[in-house]
Amino acid sequence: MSNHVTKIFHKIWGGFAIPHKPIRFRWVDFLLVLGIAGLFYGLVSVEKEWTGIWSPQAEIDLNPRFLPKYTFFSMVRGIIAYGLSLLFTLVYGYWAAKDKIAEKVLVPLLDILQSVPVLGFMPGLVLTFVGLFHQSNIGLELAAVIMIFTGQVWNMTFSFYHSVCTVPADMRQAATTFQFNWWQTLKWVEIPHSAIGLIWNSMMSMAGGWFFLMISEAFVLGHNDFRLPGVGSYMSIAVNHGNVPAMIYAITAMIIMIIFLDTFLWRPVVAWSQKFKIEETKAQYVTSSFFLNWLRKAGLSQYISTIFKFFINYGINYLFSKKKTSMEDSGRTSLPFHMFVWMVYISFICLFGFGCWKLSHVLQSLSLSNWCHILWYGCLTLFRVLSAVAIGTLWALPAGLIIGLSTKLSRIFQPVIQIVASFPAPMLFIPIIIFLKAVGVSLNFGSIVLMLLGTQWYILFNVIAGAMSVPIDLRESSKLFGMSRWQRLKNLYIPSVFPFLVTGWVTAAGGAWNASIVAEYVVFRGQTLTAHGLGAMISQTAEKADFALLTASVLTMSAIVVIFNRVVWRSLYNMAQKKYTFS
Repeated sequence: MSNHVTKIFHKIWGGFAIPHKPIRFRWVDFLLVLGIAGLFYGLVSVEKEWTGIWSPQAEIDLNPRFLPKYTFFSMVRGIIAYGLSLLFTLVYGYWAAKDKIAEKVLVPLLDILQSVPVLGFMPGLVLTFVGLFHQSNIGLELAAVIMIFTGQVWNMTFSFYHSVCTVPADMRQAATTFQFNWWQTLKWVEIPHSAIGLIWNSMMSMAGGWFFLMISEAFVLGHNDFRLPGVGSYMSIAVNHGNVPAMIYAITAMIIMIIFLDTFLWRPVVAWSQKFKIEETKAQYVTSSFFLNWLRKAGLSQYISTIFKFFINYGINYLFSKKKTSMEDSGRTSLPFHMFVWMVYISFICLFGFGCWKLSHVLQSLSLSNWCHILWYGCLTLFRVLSAVAIGTLWALPAGLIIGLSTKLSRIFQPVIQIVASFPAPMLFIPIIIFLKAVGVSLNFGSIVLMLLGTQWYILFNVIAGAMSVPIDLRESSKLFGMSRWQRLKNLYIPSVFPFLVTGWVTAAGGAWNASIVAEYVVFRGQTLTAHGLGAMISQTAEKADFALLTASVLTMSAIVVIFNRVVWRSLYNMAQKKYTFS
């Protein structure tokens, strides 16, 4: 027995990569320990807030000394939502890309989910979670996290799904030659190929979550005011009271939080992702991060990294090697798996049928004139969405190419763009609306500008990611062949970024549809400004708790988005997959 245990012990710990030189602890480790201790203290405060006794309306103090605590609460909600989004992206996107049968269900379902605005998810989520956890704040906190999740996840999932579908054929052939299993192919081929686009879309998705922070933390449903302590609810109350100094404090707090996340999260991740660029020549400039360099020097982080790699590499490889062996021993193993997949499909169909049956009862009170009115408003919002995407493309495509292809400009503008794009645009709506009213522009056209504030970054981020992924050897070859700037733009740069651009269009359009609920309906100092559109109708019906009109409006928006995605965006995706990949 002891010999058997000894063998297992050696087998387990033999998987660690023991460094040749002993790991030495430096002063950086002391700072790392202090940071971990501070984070632990903050999480204890969050835990007290989550498990506290639930009250229908949290008291938000506009005194700026409470803003650091409110900002930390909002940041924790955003990070938790991003963790859920990343997990969902890897599972859902991989499944949709690999299973052709599932793809026919999962991709249209993703179109539908992306098209449902936050206010479409919110009433059911809030009422359900508050009912489940009526003794504490957990229900309302979970509802807020999931609402932020719905503002983040679809962009990331579309990016990862498209990247897995467009892996170059030579890379897949190499994986086949080396006899990689599905986990090795995912780890060494598909995730590296998807990393740059996924990381840039993650930054944009985090910004999308902040976009609806004011709604997620200060939600009104009928006479019920569901409010959580956070910088979003702080800003919401400041706007309702017309408290300009408090609005400036909230904007300042958001800027500090965004700079903090950029410094300690996104910039290190972007620097780390540079190793996944597909090129044969050495890069002229590599994005650096002082925090990442510190972590690499810290002895404690090296030990943590070693342990983490062990659990990932050994655990997963051992699990799937056993699975592969069992499948080779018996071909019957695949049968239960296929049965499980079909059970999932049947469950989806049953849930869909049950939902349609319930919706039919809700929609019975609506007349034909109501549906015509909703459809007309949907067409007006569609016009605004396409206008915002077109205007955003006009400047984001050339700007993204210039920034992504220039090492100097990338070094200067990347941090600035990350910070600006992450700022929640609704916090800037009030001064822009005041300016539009001063120049005589109504909200019917001004809402296009408000949509543009949040959606243009989806296009810019994807174009920059596409431009950065263009191999340097191809760029140098185009210069050696004497190609003019226009020829390089036409034959290399635009085809290279086109798959990324399509993803940017899809996510920007989805973001614009979601943004319509706050861009077409604005409240300031008790005055309500509305535009004729589906977004304003959704906001108004949610505030009045008119569930029949709210449901019909959300369904109409979803139908328009899905039809447009199927007819237009899907055709462009197929073109990008067939003609514009590095194969």
